Amino acid sequence: MTTTTKTSKTTKVIAALENGNELTAKQIGARYGVKNVRALISSLRMQGYSVYLNKRVSTFDGETYSKYRLGTAPRSVVAAGYRAIAQGV
Repeated sequence: MTTTTKTSKTTKVIAALENGNELTAKQIGARYGVKNVRALISSLRMQGYSVYLNKRVSTFDGETYSKYRLGTAPRSVVAAGYRAIAQGV
């Protein structure tokens, strides 16, 4: 008997970002079947992932586009988060 594991869309997106991939919203939607990319990214941020949206300019046609990437939060942001938790905000 064969067993299969089902991986969620969120898990697949996290894995891609953790592997260093930078993805546009269109790519996330097409590759992983995510209908609401903004909601998924917001959910990841609420889970503690430092997901950044960086603007890029295409060298081909000069168009501007945005890509999501995973990074590390600056110490000041982490400190602000802990202060907010300590104050019960």
